Amino acid sequence: MDTGTNPRRWFVGKLAELLAAAGRPSQAELLSFDRERDNALSRSSLSDLLSGKFKKAPPWERIAAYGRACVAAGHAHGTDLPLETTLKRLRAYHDILTEQLETDSRHPAARLRQSRPEAPQQPTPSRRMFGAVPVRADGFQVREVAEQLTRTVDGRGTTALAGAATIPTIVLTGLGGVGKTQVAAHHAHTRWDADDVDLLLWISARSRDAIIAAYTDVAVDLLGADPATPERAWRRLLAWLAETSRRWLIVFDDLQQPAHITGLWPPHSAVGQVVLTTRRRDAVLRGHRRQIVEVGLYTPIEGLNYLVEKLPARARTDSDKATLAELAGDLGHLPLALAQAAAYLINKPLLSTAGYRVRLAERRTALRDILPEVHELPDEHEQTVAATWAISIDAANQLAPAGLAQPVLELTSLLDSSGIPAAAFSTEAVTNHLAERLGRDLTAEQAQAGLESLHRFSLLSLDPQEPPHAIRVHALVQRVVRDSLDEEALADLAWAAADALLALWPDIESDHELREALRSNTAVLRETAEQGLWCSVGHPLLWRALESLGDAGLLDSAITAATQLHDCALRYFGADHPDTLAARARLAAWRGAAGDPTGAARALEELLADRLRLQGPDHADTLSTNANLAAWRGESGDPAGAAETLEEVLADQLRILGPANPNTLVTRNNIAYWRGEAGDPAGAAELLDVLLADYLRVLGPDDLGTLTTRNSLARWRAEAGDPLGAAAALEDLLADRLRILGPDHPHTLSTRASLAGRRGDAGDPGGAAEALEELLADYLRIVGPSHPDALSTRSGIAHWSGESGDVTRACEAFEELLADQLQILGPDHPQTLGTRSNVAFWRARAGDFTGAVVALEELLTDQLQILGPDHPQTLGTRGNLAALRERAGDAAADVIDTLEEVLADQLRVLGRDHPHTLRTRNNLADLRGQAGDPAAAVDALEEVLADQLRILGPDHPQTLTVRANLAAWQAEAGDPAAARDALERLLSDQVRVLGPNHLDTLNTRRYLADHGESE
Repeated sequence: MDTGTNPRRWFVGKLAELLAAAGRPSQAELLSFDRERDNALSRSSLSDLLSGKFKKAPPWERIAAYGRACVAAGHAHGTDLPLETTLKRLRAYHDILTEQLETDSRHPAARLRQSRPEAPQQPTPSRRMFGAVPVRADGFQVREVAEQLTRTVDGRGTTALAGAATIPTIVLTGLGGVGKTQVAAHHAHTRWDADDVDLLLWISARSRDAIIAAYTDVAVDLLGADPATPERAWRRLLAWLAETSRRWLIVFDDLQQPAHITGLWPPHSAVGQVVLTTRRRDAVLRGHRRQIVEVGLYTPIEGLNYLVEKLPARARTDSDKATLAELAGDLGHLPLALAQAAAYLINKPLLSTAGYRVRLAERRTALRDILPEVHELPDEHEQTVAATWAISIDAANQLAPAGLAQPVLELTSLLDSSGIPAAAFSTEAVTNHLAERLGRDLTAEQAQAGLESLHRFSLLSLDPQEPPHAIRVHALVQRVVRDSLDEEALADLAWAAADALLALWPDIESDHELREALRSNTAVLRETAEQGLWCSVGHPLLWRALESLGDAGLLDSAITAATQLHDCALRYFGADHPDTLAARARLAAWRGAAGDPTGAARALEELLADRLRLQGPDHADTLSTNANLAAWRGESGDPAGAAETLEEVLADQLRILGPANPNTLVTRNNIAYWRGEAGDPAGAAELLDVLLADYLRVLGPDDLGTLTTRNSLARWRAEAGDPLGAAAALEDLLADRLRILGPDHPHTLSTRASLAGRRGDAGDPGGAAEALEELLADYLRIVGPSHPDALSTRSGIAHWSGESGDVTRACEAFEELLADQLQILGPDHPQTLGTRSNVAFWRARAGDFTGAVVALEELLTDQLQILGPDHPQTLGTRGNLAALRERAGDAAADVIDTLEEVLADQLRVLGRDHPHTLRTRNNLADLRGQAGDPAAAVDALEEVLADQLRILGPDHPQTLTVRANLAAWQAEAGDPAAARDALERLLSDQVRVLGPNHLDTLNTRRYLADHGESE
């Protein structure tokens, strides 16, 4: 650097420039700021310093104190002076001053030269390049990050990002292989070719010595520095960079450790720019005016364009290009992998792209076997994909806690590359695995530190803002790590990872993102290390993931998962293993839930035979299989048969398990359920009353079984004709479930749904619809819109909205619900079939009898195929269809014949006392009256009423409905007085049972008023 004829005067000038930049503080002000620190300045030393009264260079401590005082004064005057940069510049100026003064003292002739003109110097070349800038790779893609780098500098060398006259330092960070060096080289070539820089330095930053050596070489060559004093040489270069008007760009490539560049950062300058590439993400790299730029993967378009350019012979057709796009996706759009895969394919002309994809997908094929060897690498690559990351893994493993990064990365290599829950690495399962692996105790915080070490080397990324997907690892990094593991190590890792995921899985899946993350990580774990999950038994995680799918209503997925579990258990353990049998049971259950109860029953019959052979009649699994078989027989249309079979199971359980065993109590609850479904709600309620007393005695009031029995008892009390009593019981139950289980538990939510329904039954349809609206909001929050419970709640809202008088809203809501159920549950699901029936019902209520008939005809066709002709729902649809045809204009006589056929089948299948049979008899009597024979209607209804009084009791809503119909036909048959008397008695009972505001009560009151009833 040219210091002029007087180095002291030049140095004082630099001190004066800093003083001006600090707002020209007085000497007293500078001294006050210095006294707050180290008192390295005094009034006399400061005066001598600023006037140049010194023979030797002042001590650096005094210069540093001056610099710190100026920075502090600048802050006080509203000027932001960067301390680090200020001290670096002063240190460089001080080194130059020291060198010049020492030279003058050793060579007096130099002082003589100062008094006469200098000899002409050799002209310095206008543009210089130091270091070997890598050539652009063949097929280089100009990516967004490269364009971002270009945008940081305008044509005059000023920054477009910072909005000031200093170029920010750009730190390009990212996973090894994403192309950081190529992005930096492209930027260097672009600026050089555009004549945008006068000095370009490309420095390999793999060691501190390499950086210093490069600096020294440039200082010697460019500035004539003495190579014997390298520190002075590089300090002189940094000072020159701070002052020169020549435009410069320095690229530090592949910084291995941030400490390597500490104290060596070039100064910020209005004409200079620094670009640094590194895999590190350490906080120390985020200094003043340094911009961190994450270099990511190729976009799908960039990845495809690269392969098309590199492999034109494999990209002749659209189909070829589609296969290349798929290959780019297989390789995770990693530039390094794409380059090496392309080189491999160029050397393998007989291997098709599709064939290469097949080899790539084979889990047992090591990555090294489908990528080039070192001597075949393209574009001056020095390492294979695997070796590129091995260095980073080793370095990360050296960070504290030492030795932890490698085993942590191994765990992540088995899980979902697109997102792993960070909480998994705080579980006891992971810390125990890592402790055993390292042979020392380990805390969850240390396990998290292992993740952070990997993040610092860009081997994975951490995003605390998305806890369920906080950890992301490139799929090829995972594969390289897995390639290094033997089968035993892989199995240990798989079991530990499965334990961790299972520990995170909540009983109530209200966190949708966590639920999806757990499912996807389980699926990937099965793909990457399936055998390790099947040791002596299948890992419980596999069963939990299956239940998660089924409970969420994803029945097709649950069936697929159950089939896969069965196939795995069969392959690893054989047909007679307990896990194989358990998988068959779960597969049957989810097939039944998806709308195939007959198939479920058939599968359980076969399973029961095998359990009897293998485990004997008294084994708990045999008994439970028989109980499940009974349930699916009931769902197939034989509720009475289900109850009978369960009675047999109960006898065995009482003998083997005893009366107090929870399984025995559950079977008693199920018997009551199927008795009710078979048409005996009062009998079901009686059984449950006794059962509840036993639950309270054996397990106490807060046991889940006790609460479930109370819920069942309320339901059958309502079915037996006491909706008000059932509603009161459910209110008490809801309070206890809130206390014991909390507001988000599925049982609490189902109790709220039951309570809303009972309120509707008791004459408050508007209140029922409102309560269900509130419940739906909670279901949407907790389980999401696709859950069967959310869909059934929408069904309840639609129903009670219609019962409140808004028939149009009911029709629209059921139509919308049906569309969603067809998409989510499928056409054969019981809920879907039920909604189709409701659509027809509310179309009829809206006056569209023809549309309702068409809808029921289509439904009946599907029910005959899915459920069979004797299923109660199929018979019910036939009865409803006959009644609607009469409303649509068919002759009553024709409809009567059809309904009599339905009644004959119901009597055969369901029996005389079943509620569906009674309802058909009531409808048939009404049709006979409509056909012109009111007397026959009266006779038939009197018989129905006698049976209902016997079966359901006098207060059952259906009994009250038959009494109303009987009175109406009595009036039509010529006995209005008897009809009026009957209706007056009915009104009194309706007010007592249903309440004064129930729709049926209001209809009876209105009829009496229209026909002369006096209050």
